[in-house]
Amino acid sequence: MVEKITDKRSTSREAWESLESWVRGKVQDFVQVLLEEEVTELLGRAKSARRAEVDADAGYRNGHGKPRRLTLSSGTITVRRPRVRDLEERFESRVLPLFAKRTREVDGLIPELYLHGLAEADFDLALRGLLGEDAPLSASTVARLKASWQVEYDEWRRRRLDGLELTYLWVDGLYVKAGLEKDKAAVLVAIGGLSDGRKVVLAVMPGQRESTDSWSALLRDLRARGLVCPRLVVADGHLGIWGALRNIYPEALEQRCWNHRIINVLDKLPQRLHEEAKPLLCTIPYAATRGEADAAKQRFARWCRTRSQLAAAELLDHDWDRMVTFYQFPEPHWRHLRTTNIVESPFCGLRLRTDAARRYKKVEHATAVLWKLLLVAERRFRRLNSPALLKEVFAGVQYVDGVRARSEEAAA
Repeated sequence: MVEKITDKRSTSREAWESLESWVRGKVQDFVQVLLEEEVTELLGRAKSARRAEVDADAGYRNGHGKPRRLTLSSGTITVRRPRVRDLEERFESRVLPLFAKRTREVDGLIPELYLHGLAEADFDLALRGLLGEDAPLSASTVARLKASWQVEYDEWRRRRLDGLELTYLWVDGLYVKAGLEKDKAAVLVAIGGLSDGRKVVLAVMPGQRESTDSWSALLRDLRARGLVCPRLVVADGHLGIWGALRNIYPEALEQRCWNHRIINVLDKLPQRLHEEAKPLLCTIPYAATRGEADAAKQRFARWCRTRSQLAAAELLDHDWDRMVTFYQFPEPHWRHLRTTNIVESPFCGLRLRTDAARRYKKVEHATAVLWKLLLVAERRFRRLNSPALLKEVFAGVQYVDGVRARSEEAAA
């Protein structure tokens, strides 16, 4: 009895240890059967069967091509494409295209790993561990894919945007080591919030230090491709974007980022006062109404005067109307509108990549890589709250302190 139990355990262990190769073998057999069935469907007869009628479909099986490795997300398999002769048109397999070596899922895995900081030289070792020793992947594969991203990016930035119901727009710049200049190059990014709750990357363009001309070029390009004017634009304190908005989308309302403003105000205070000042500052953008936010600002100003820190109070008061624009929109959306976090969050992952990378030879190459990584991050973007209210915002419904305005308030 003990020997039988031992034998079962040994057999079970052997089955477990060979499970990966067994599954890959079954997948390989299944794909090969699909390839054979595809030819059967094309010719209308099984292998070795004669044509039943004189006018039946032409074409004959002509053996198989050389063994080909195909990398799936579950591993690498080897298959042989059936060959067909005497056809009027060349036979193209739907299961295995002529030059395909990897599935789309595997191609999508590469930018995912690249986003999380895996260096090109490490791809060969990492992917062979995941996809099998026969996986046709290497650092040169990654380099070729990156070159193809430039072509994809050029097509993406020319796409039409007429059908997008844009409600909110978040913009910011990311700085990367690229080109011959000593200073880092700016890559300008715009992410839109649509009326159905989706957040989508709308633009990724190189720019000159976030200047008005650079932001104007980005917004002008979006408008030329049919993008409607957003109801609200959220950005940091760079003057370039605000000047560009007045040039291109003057009807859009403007909201400055509270995270940037709080950091800038704290920089005006000595370090010993930060612990006391920060709670006072953070209560301001979370006030329930615009009036309460004004009152909280006055309390902070009085606190600054008693400690002879007038510069901090003056900075908080600067451009105040742009700081509290979000009160003119639905309260469930405030968490999205107070800051540029919607852009900053994916930037955190991108900085892992750009900080680890050497200097890119051209700004255009860096832009294409960042674009691809942003599209990877886009798949995980959290949807905006209350999409029904987004429809109202897009339709032009007005709000006061987060609540839909009555007719007399809207008229005023």
